[in-house]
Amino acid sequence: MILIDTTIVSVANPRIMEGLDTDINAVIWVTSAYLLAYAVPLLVTGRLGDRFGPKRLYLAGLVVFTLASLWCGLSGNVEMLIAARVLQGLGAALMTPQTMAVITRIFPPDRRGAAMGLWGATAGVATLVGPILGGVLVDGLGWEWIFFINVPIGIVGFILAWRLVPSLTTHPHKFDIPGVVLSAVGLFLLVFGLQEGETYNWGTITGPVTVWGLIISGVVVLVLFVGWQAINKGEPLLPLGLFKDRNFSLANIGITTVGFTVTAFGLPLIFYYQMVRDMTPTQSALMMVPLALISGGLAPVVGRIIDRVNPKYITSAGLLLMAVALFWNSALMHPDTPVWLFLLPSAVLGFANAGIWAPLSSTATRNLPPRQAGAGAGVYNTTRQIGAVLGSAAIAVLMQARLAAELPAAAGGAPGEAGGFGGQLPPALHEGFSTAMGQSIMLPAAVIVLGAAVALFFATPKAVQGWGGQRPAADQDAEATTR
Repeated sequence: MILIDTTIVSVANPRIMEGLDTDINAVIWVTSAYLLAYAVPLLVTGRLGDRFGPKRLYLAGLVVFTLASLWCGLSGNVEMLIAARVLQGLGAALMTPQTMAVITRIFPPDRRGAAMGLWGATAGVATLVGPILGGVLVDGLGWEWIFFINVPIGIVGFILAWRLVPSLTTHPHKFDIPGVVLSAVGLFLLVFGLQEGETYNWGTITGPVTVWGLIISGVVVLVLFVGWQAINKGEPLLPLGLFKDRNFSLANIGITTVGFTVTAFGLPLIFYYQMVRDMTPTQSALMMVPLALISGGLAPVVGRIIDRVNPKYITSAGLLLMAVALFWNSALMHPDTPVWLFLLPSAVLGFANAGIWAPLSSTATRNLPPRQAGAGAGVYNTTRQIGAVLGSAAIAVLMQARLAAELPAAAGGAPGEAGGFGGQLPPALHEGFSTAMGQSIMLPAAVIVLGAAVALFFATPKAVQGWGGQRPAADQDAEATTR
């Protein structure tokens, strides 16, 4: 639910504008408000899970998320919908770090790969299923149902989590109030500036407040936050010792590139399908079906494999395959390319996706002590979200620049407006538009190559069962769960 809701609204925006009688600037905030409220608190909510128990935080977040979803569907105006999306994002932020923390604390390292494989299958597929599900629901039932569908799922999920997820031991923590304030303010300024940069043409927002001023201020505050964490003699919000583990640090860089790429590549591809190939939202989203099927089927298998082979090879191969698929898409993006050919790189993306999420998450969490599982999960998910925001901002800027270069007569329009043609692109402009979108998709392809290079520097995992070493004693949580 959490990850689908980051992308599901994109295909519903026109219907929301029509149904709530609003404009594009307002409806963009339906997604921006959710992402902002989701990304900013993750460091704090990860730590709260360590202090009060991941199960309690997860259930509380699920209640908030489910009720907020109902509120979204019942909203009578765009202001109410945006407010509901903020609440929904806060619920998502409460839940997300707890999922990885529970897996890290229940499963010993030699069995964690298979569990992370299932987690990775869910995360990877859900991120990309959003547009497919959104198109079907919007076309069939109306935009409200992209939110209403969360309600029965949330109720069932609450019952299952209440009954089946163990109540893990909590660890006493002092709360780092200055750290909470600095991290929240810094992340808000940075994420807000990046999200809204394109909306304000990277210039003035109001009065002396500029987009770049917000971004620079956010970076400065985050530097102060890190400095405070380094000198804090008590218990810092972000234990910098986590980054002494080479694999944790490199996995965070890797997941940032994944967040960037997964968010960025779909936009030019969907625009190409709809503007040049005249597909409906549902038809364009269905081009991702090979990706979803292959990724969902293979991710659990990969999870079992990474318990026995060095995950850096699988991760690097998956990231490189993703780059290959994106460069392949770029090469195919011409007006007369047979549509079925695009299913081939979509299938390659499925193989790539299966080899990315589980190995990265398993590598990041493998050496985390139980008392820091929530903090580590919070950091990992925060870096992924920042990567997603960077990808969203960067691809919008690049698409606009390439459209201005390839369709200079239409440079005044935004990509979503087909270069100023009100959604109808004349056939004479198909080639230029296709070229612009093909060039744009090269950016996320290049970024994911960087992720593949980083993965090659993962340290060899510590010896555990399956690697020829002795199986480590499971921590107290795992023992309690087994009994």
